[in-house]
Amino acid sequence: QVQLVESGGGLVQAGGSLRLSCAASGRTFSSYAMGWFRQPPGKEREFVAALSRSGSSTDYRDSVKGRFTISMDNAKKTVYLQMNNLKPEDTAVYYCAARYLVSSAGYYSTYRESTSYGYWGQGTQVTVSS
Repeated sequence: QVQLVESGGGLVQAGGSLRLSCAASGRTFSSYAMGWFRQPPGKEREFVAALSRSGSSTDYRDSVKGRFTISMDNAKKTVYLQMNNLKPEDTAVYYCAARYLVSSAGYYSTYRESTSYGYWGQGTQVTVSS
């Protein structure tokens, strides 16, 4: 079992930056592949970024490539989403998610589907004004 708590959301002007944090507690953090998702107002939840267990593989949705960076600090059991050059269309509730992987499975794999993740945080609101 792992608990995830997001922080770092807020209101920012277009072109600004925010860094979201996802603090994990519970089981061995290195057993999890991690992801960030978001749910814009009135829309479905969508994939944003993913990070493998190894920390060496990343994946991003096209609209955030070059602007967002996912990373982890194993010692702090925390995953980050650095968001630069924010746009109004980035406005959403952002969720952190974790997928538990047994043994050496999926060490370098990333996952885009929300159904791949078994653990979710409560979400943090990001609002980008124009």
